[in-house]
Amino acid sequence: MLWGWFSLEAQKQRLLPKVGHPVARRYLETPFADKKTPVEDLEYLVLDFETTGLDARKDAILSMGYTEIRQGRVQMGRCVHRIIKLNITLPPETVVVHKITDDRMSQGIHLHDALHELVERMTGKVLIAHFEHIERTFLQAAMARVYGCKMPLQILDTLEIEKRKREQLQQVIIPRQFRLGNLRQAYNLPRYGAHNALQDAIATAELFLAEMTYIQKESKGIRLTDLLG
Repeated sequence: MLWGWFSLEAQKQRLLPKVGHPVARRYLETPFADKKTPVEDLEYLVLDFETTGLDARKDAILSMGYTEIRQGRVQMGRCVHRIIKLNITLPPETVVVHKITDDRMSQGIHLHDALHELVERMTGKVLIAHFEHIERTFLQAAMARVYGCKMPLQILDTLEIEKRKREQLQQVIIPRQFRLGNLRQAYNLPRYGAHNALQDAIATAELFLAEMTYIQKESKGIRLTDLLG
């Protein structure tokens, strides 16, 4: 039977007997947010990864950044930035992009420690990312490596939220317009530096709140199911 046929909660229940780590078990035992919940009543964890490439099957997470949204506010006191210690020499082009050198990486933390911390913070919250494919595939690859299985995720994508909004307005879709920096500019948000996981997570959190402000002006009573697509 195809895995996608099961609901997210059913997937969790099927995985519980296979998972032993207490952090992973708490994640699986905690229900996802009810899709009927108004978006302003939810808690969110906004996540960004910097990686050594785009293929989760062969590339690795280089750094993680995340923050929380509660009651319509970014919780700056709850920000986390972790450099992951990898047993590789970083190619020069990666160092240029991410500004993470081999020396800095060697002072980072192991993936399993960073993942335990992240999954604990994720539990009970809705995830948000910009172009969530990267965060989803790399996070599930890390889960498979550390916990022995890919665990289901409830995740919103600020790129897809914006794309659906513009499609409803019958606007022409131009891919480059959906880059994080370009969308922030469209909402008159300040420019941040790119390729830093925490800065990008904060930038995504602010973009999400701007998107919600616009959508709620146009349509009252927005619920989680309206954003999941």
